[in-house]
Amino acid sequence: MTRFASTQPLSPVADDPRWARIVARDKEADGRLWYSVATTGVYCRPSCPSRRANPRNVMLHDTLESARATGFRPCQRCNPEGPSLESENAALVARACRIIEDSEEEPALEALAEAVGRSAGYFHRVFKAATGLTPKAYAAADRAKKVREGLETGNSVTAAIYDAGFNSSGRFYEKSTGMLGMTPTQYRAGGADEAIRFAVGQTSLGAILVASSTKGVASILLGDDPDALVRDLQDRFPKARLVGADKDYEALVARVVGFVENPGIGLELPLDVRGTAFQRRVWQALQEIPAGARTSYSEIARRIGSPTAVRAVAGACAANALAIAIPCHRVVRTDGALSGYAWGIERKRALLEREAARSI
Repeated sequence: MTRFASTQPLSPVADDPRWARIVARDKEADGRLWYSVATTGVYCRPSCPSRRANPRNVMLHDTLESARATGFRPCQRCNPEGPSLESENAALVARACRIIEDSEEEPALEALAEAVGRSAGYFHRVFKAATGLTPKAYAAADRAKKVREGLETGNSVTAAIYDAGFNSSGRFYEKSTGMLGMTPTQYRAGGADEAIRFAVGQTSLGAILVASSTKGVASILLGDDPDALVRDLQDRFPKARLVGADKDYEALVARVVGFVENPGIGLELPLDVRGTAFQRRVWQALQEIPAGARTSYSEIARRIGSPTAVRAVAGACAANALAIAIPCHRVVRTDGALSGYAWGIERKRALLEREAARSI
């Protein structure tokens, strides 16, 4: 009898494509598929975190009514009759975001957690997984946004600072350059007084434009048409003064060109990185990828502590204005295929091949 049992074919459930979604705990199948387990007497949603059942003991259901008809009880872990845990967490995070945005001062973590009915540790993990930022970083980003909006609408610098929730101008000015990329007065004027030096060079991959502020290199752009790159730079800094650089600056461009042709020489440059708090975290993770290595968007999301923010990571890569200095070309799809690249897939492939050749 034992030998006979061991050679029994698998349940038809194991061959059903819906079972694969349950094995994967596919959250997108929630609300469209349920399953019941005879040995435990419960029915669940596909994303249920419980130990996977033997498919021989499972029945699949396309409606909640069908699952109920088994006479089994709803699983207490995944709550198949109510909102999913992910939906509940998304709602509490959204509520916390509104509290942060409506507060005159940055709320304490404990106060936020209490307001949404969760422990501080649990709330912190859920918030970061959903937004890609800690509550503190989200609050800082929100205040920076309010400062920018205040300056853009013509408020005085002092009014914009206090309206954004800063208790003192001193605390604001400590962070203002990193927050705005320039002084508050310059930002209020639309960056009109900011000087951006630039020069255009040529590589085997096409034209390259390098531009710098007083803080560091702010853009490295690749393309086929040098004039198009200059227009792109103008679009990125519409109110800045673009200054054609001198021979000393062209020497810096030559260093960048040399790195494109020979990645093994390395590239150490002062950078003026401008982006949101989340983008900057992604870009920092990209800079930690060694030449010759590749990673995926999901791996970058995991590294920055936001495993569910894969699409946001891809968006941050697409927004990168510092080609090769922030090496978004080293990020590929999970299956190894090359995905989109702001400066063209063929350039991405060439850069990866050159780095791979140098690492052998």
